[in-house]
Amino acid sequence: MKSRALLGLLADGQVHSGESLAASLGISRTAIWKQIRRAMDDGVRIETIRGKGYRLLSDMDLLDESRIIQGLAPQHRSAIELSVLDEVDSTNAEIVRRRRESGTGRIPVCIADCQTAGRGRRGRPWQSPRGQNLYLSMGLTFQGSFAMLDGLSLVLGVAVAEALEQQGVPDVGLKWPNDIFVGGSKLAGILVELQGELEEGVVQVVAGIGLNVHMTESTDVDQSWSSLAMALPDRGWRRSDLATSVVSKVLEAVDEFAERGFSRFTGRWQSRDIFAGKALVATQGELSGTGRGIDASGNYLIDDGSELVRVRAGEISLRVQS
Repeated sequence: MKSRALLGLLADGQVHSGESLAASLGISRTAIWKQIRRAMDDGVRIETIRGKGYRLLSDMDLLDESRIIQGLAPQHRSAIELSVLDEVDSTNAEIVRRRRESGTGRIPVCIADCQTAGRGRRGRPWQSPRGQNLYLSMGLTFQGSFAMLDGLSLVLGVAVAEALEQQGVPDVGLKWPNDIFVGGSKLAGILVELQGELEEGVVQVVAGIGLNVHMTESTDVDQSWSSLAMALPDRGWRRSDLATSVVSKVLEAVDEFAERGFSRFTGRWQSRDIFAGKALVATQGELSGTGRGIDASGNYLIDDGSELVRVRAGEISLRVQS
């Protein structure tokens, strides 16, 4: 949204004249009016007061790059290369592009106000309305083989859950292999994609995280979902603060995973498992049984009545049997 700077000036809820806004932004009053109209077309509520100017009526939660950076610990601040965008096709795709261009050696992190082609697991579209949610991707590098990536999406799930709990969200649940739940509904999802060719002993991935923050309605989501605004409506959620917590917890988890392995996360994941003890059925194949948590590699265990069957992420999806 090109009117981000303008909305930042209007964010105090006071009346601002077109002349003062134009002077602050160094553009014409006609350009101010065009940006006002564009913002209104995007759903932002702005009151036009004849002879006085404009007043923002919507509660704007603008992404603030400096606020995100300043909220990080010094070691994390220096470890990342952050870009905050108004609009992008996909934050995962943007990380791939930036990795090709960057030579800093720092971890690329991309956060966008809106995605036009956001993706979830199995290529499903991820609803990415403007200004509503957190769309965040990170480019991560690991030393080792592909085998070390078993369970990575679960590690990231633990990190996001701990970030939410740090922000005061109670009873966060994890759905194998890559969803975060609250109140029985999906709150966030994780998409981990391998990037490029395998180099000797080096594995690069892009980790995308989509978190519903302010969204309260959607006609295109085909499953039960929630948002922080719906789950905890009395809390004034700020996406920049959530981004800081998520980035911090992911960086901590990635370092711990690289140094100590997946075993450090199995108990933390199991304690939040929403499938534990539930009657489950696979959406592909004929497998059904009772959820028994994960094994040492992050595979899900199904008790089919005669044995524990291991299910690998990507092979099949599981759901609670109705």
